[in-house]
Amino acid sequence: MIEVNITNDMIHLAENKAEEMGKLNNSILNGSGSLAGFIGEQIFMNVLGGEWKNTYDYDVILSGKRIDVKTKQTTVKPKSYYDCSVASYNTKQDCDAYAFVRVKKDLSVGWLLGIKPKDKYFKESTFMRKGEVDPSNNFTVRADCYNLRIDKLDESLWN
Repeated sequence: MIEVNITNDMIHLAENKAEEMGKLNNSILNGSGSLAGFIGEQIFMNVLGGEWKNTYDYDVILSGKRIDVKTKQTTVKPKSYYDCSVASYNTKQDCDAYAFVRVKKDLSVGWLLGIKPKDKYFKESTFMRKGEVDPSNNFTVRADCYNLRIDKLDESLWN
C-alpha cells in the first residue's frame, strides 16, 4: 500500500474531468464518486506512470496493459482486510487488470492498494448480492459485486 498526498492540481484536474463526463450510467453513488475516481486514477499514475485514456473499458495504459482503476472513498487509512470491489455490471470491461485505490473523503490523501490481473481477480474474489451484509466487515453491499481483500492484491504489477 502506497500513500500519496493529494494536491490542489490533482483536485482541479479531477473536477474538470468529472464536469466533462457528467453522471455515469450504472453509478453506485449516482455520480458522486466521479471526483474521487479521477483522483484515484491520478494516484495510480503518480506511483506507476502510464497514459491516461479514461475509456469505459479501462482508465490507463501502462507497459501495454489496459488498467481499470477502481476507487473507493474512505474516512480512515485502509486496513489490509478491507475489501476491494468490482460491480457485476463491470465484469465485461475489456481490460487486462484492475488497480484499487482509496481516497480519503476530505481529499487530503489516497492509497494505491494494489493490482490484480482481471482473470485472477474473478477466480479469487467472492460474489456478493446487493443488500447482503458482508460477514467480514458488516458492510451492506450496495450493488451486486465481486469482493477481494486488500491483502490478496498483488503489490508488484504482474505477479
